[in-house]
Amino acid sequence: MPDFGPVFHHLGLIIVALGVAMLAPVALDLALADPNWEEVFEACIETLLVGALLALASAHHQSEGLSLRQAYLLTAGIWIVVPVFAALPFVHGKPDVTLTDAYFEAVSGITTTGYSVFTGLEDLPKSVVLWRGMLNWMGGLGIAFVAMIFLPVMRIGGMRYFQTEGFDTLGKILPRARDIAVSLLQVYTGLTLAAMMVFGICGMGLLDALVHAMAAIATGGFSTQDAGFSAYSVPAQYFGTLFMILGAVPYIRFFQLMQGHPRALFSDSQVRAYLRWYLYACAAVVVARAVTEDLPFEQILRESTFNIASLLTGTGFGVHAIEPWGAFVMVVAFLVGMIGGCTGSSSGALSVFRVQVVFAAIASAIRQQYSPHRVVRARYDGKALDEQVMGPLMLHVSAYILTLGVLSVALSMTGVDFTSALFAIWGCLGNIGFAVGPLTARTGTMVDFNDAATWIMTLTMLLGRLGLLAILVIALPRFWRG
Repeated sequence: MPDFGPVFHHLGLIIVALGVAMLAPVALDLALADPNWEEVFEACIETLLVGALLALASAHHQSEGLSLRQAYLLTAGIWIVVPVFAALPFVHGKPDVTLTDAYFEAVSGITTTGYSVFTGLEDLPKSVVLWRGMLNWMGGLGIAFVAMIFLPVMRIGGMRYFQTEGFDTLGKILPRARDIAVSLLQVYTGLTLAAMMVFGICGMGLLDALVHAMAAIATGGFSTQDAGFSAYSVPAQYFGTLFMILGAVPYIRFFQLMQGHPRALFSDSQVRAYLRWYLYACAAVVVARAVTEDLPFEQILRESTFNIASLLTGTGFGVHAIEPWGAFVMVVAFLVGMIGGCTGSSSGALSVFRVQVVFAAIASAIRQQYSPHRVVRARYDGKALDEQVMGPLMLHVSAYILTLGVLSVALSMTGVDFTSALFAIWGCLGNIGFAVGPLTARTGTMVDFNDAATWIMTLTMLLGRLGLLAILVIALPRFWRG
């Protein structure tokens, strides 16, 4: 049985940090003389109290490091338990929703999925609007920490590759986890402030600019308007596209760029493939729409590049529904959403790295058929991939596709039409957050899904963000006996 002490201690500290963060929306409502501040403050006190008690009760473990087993448990605990407390401001104050909807909203925010069950965002207290943006931002930062520090050690979905000499992200420039965390925070905050200033220049108000900047860099997708980015100026939409693209680039590459190592960014085969595939998808959609639609080319270009960026990065923003663009565009959108952004960012889905390795494995298998007596190894960026990378990665990809199918059927069994069910699971599992299907057409949100469907989607978001193999490992009896 694993020792839970260090896990509880770290989890308690994270809950305390979440409670401290709630003081920001409290202060905003106080400044605006909105009585909703009392309800948010109540949630803040409850969160601080539980987190402090949990941390103090396990304080004698604070000097202990985390074992591999404890790293699994802490990672799962963060994404499952923290949203319970993050949902409290929604339960106590406005919009005064049920625990099911509040937990769904919090999970969607922290996993940076971007789906919502809230409508009338313009009429919500500003504290709620700010808190949703903060959940996106804190979730994206936490995802990046986990991806950079924990996942390579845990060997989840081929992430062991990022400890090899073939990928110099951690091994030479930033050898310690603390260095990684500090540098990552600097990059993440700098990108957010840059996006905020640009959005402000493009005409957004201060709160709108802040929330959209946090959501874009975190690839989270929570907006301050029901209409999303379509409510803002044309320049804001173009810059929104830019910052979504930047948000799905490995954050470590920005730090290396600032340190005078531009080759780290531009020689990264994952980044090159990410940008290349984005341009291919945009070109296909723009051409398809230009042939079938009688609209100004600039509008087609802007809407297409924005929505494809949102789908590929898993942000969830939108300036136009994609269903009217035709079946071909829907297929492109589905495939783009399955790929996702780069590993080492807050983007979800399979990730460019995993898709590249799958392509490399397929290519090596084809070559092996032509030369059956020769040993053909799959290679990534010129380096041969061993079984420590290939095994977990191929299992992850297979489990991802299987889970997509099984949960789509499960969701349809709750009474949801199959198109809505398929795209809802696609969006939740890939943390994409782009609303597609008849059931989302009325509001652009998930508010019309019943409670059973909402819980299935919540579980799917957690599966997508935690990593399917992490869940499978924790579910094994051997994990608890070891």
